[in-house]
Amino acid sequence: MRSILSRTRVVRAPLAWGKLGLRGVAVSYLLLMIVLPLTAVARIGFSGGLAVFWNDVSTPLALASLKLTVLVAAVVTLINAAIGTLTAYVLVRYQFPGRRILDALADVSFAIPTLVTGVMLVMLFGPQTILGGWLSAHGIQIIFAKPGIVMALLFVTYPFVIRSVQPVLLELSLEQEEAAHTIGASKWVAFRSVVLPTLAPAIITGCLLSFARALGEFGSIVVVAGNIPMRTLTAPVYLFGQIESQNVRGASAVSVLLLAFSFTLMILLDALRERASQTES
Repeated sequence: MRSILSRTRVVRAPLAWGKLGLRGVAVSYLLLMIVLPLTAVARIGFSGGLAVFWNDVSTPLALASLKLTVLVAAVVTLINAAIGTLTAYVLVRYQFPGRRILDALADVSFAIPTLVTGVMLVMLFGPQTILGGWLSAHGIQIIFAKPGIVMALLFVTYPFVIRSVQPVLLELSLEQEEAAHTIGASKWVAFRSVVLPTLAPAIITGCLLSFARALGEFGSIVVVAGNIPMRTLTAPVYLFGQIESQNVRGASAVSVLLLAFSFTLMILLDALRERASQTES
């Protein structure tokens, strides 16, 4: 009996230490890579007190860049909500030539560096190109204007709603839609009353991810926006300029606001996921 117990202890002890070791590595990595940088930004941002922090984030240039960032992120999110849901529905519900290629192309923006995205848009819509010159002649400016920012963000955030909605559509049975069709409902009515309520949590999740990604985009924006103060200067590019100007405290203060936005979105995202899991169970 004692030999059995001793063997059991010998086997269990390494397992317990192994679990503690794994937890320690995970927590240490989290503290090193996320918590410490966030703490440093918050400490520097609030180093002068609340009054100085407010002065740093309420300068006309900082406010204009924050407003522009939130505005274009909201516009991009609304477009992604509609087009991303439509694209996911087409990819799941219809069979057509090139569907797999289209499905693969939806993830291209994940693989392309964002600076390359900006360069591609400049090569397509720049004032020296045929298309860009024609648009400029008709009073439409894409590059170095707000439309260019929106297009760059749309390219970068395109997959989020699609990849959030697709798995839900794959699990959704066609029987409910067919039942709605048998009682005379059109395809749009069936989609709106049967499919859309089921997809709503996934759409919201994709929208939150798109919005958070758009808030922090820098690489493509710095190429296409022109970074004109009070017009096309977004918050991430503004932060880069403040760092270059040695205004670390001002950059940290605006960073705290962007982090607060993103952190709030992540909390909402986790709440939606928990609610969806509870509903499924």
